[in-house]
Amino acid sequence: MSLVVVDASVAVKWFLPEDAETLVSQAVALLDAYDHEELEFLVPDLFYVEIASAIWKAVRVGRVSRAFADQALVLLTQREFPTVSSLKLLDKAFRIAADYGRTVYDCLYVALAIQADTQVITADERLANALAARFPVRWLGGV
Repeated sequence: MSLVVVDASVAVKWFLPEDAETLVSQAVALLDAYDHEELEFLVPDLFYVEIASAIWKAVRVGRVSRAFADQALVLLTQREFPTVSSLKLLDKAFRIAADYGRTVYDCLYVALAIQADTQVITADERLANALAARFPVRWLGGV
């Protein structure tokens, strides 16, 4: 079984309506691989907060109902992926963010992938384009 860091940009695709999202089939394929024990996921603790925030934003703009969001959060919290404290990753994440002009949030995933000697899979094409040449970052669209 392979270990990967999956970022929130991938995971929100598991919960939000497909008509407004791209790369949903690729994101769902990763989750299926996890469910079939072909992949193991590792995430920073920020992962759950970022997904909940994206779902809240979808409610706020009327993209999904509150009931839909409540159910999505139940499904999210049932997934207890191994989690690493952001505090343990913060120094490395900050250095990557400062050196490459990315957000510290995004760089937490990169720092975790480096620490775990694996790769981060992201649906954020700009992040992948900015960092993939120097760090273990793969764009979901290329998986």
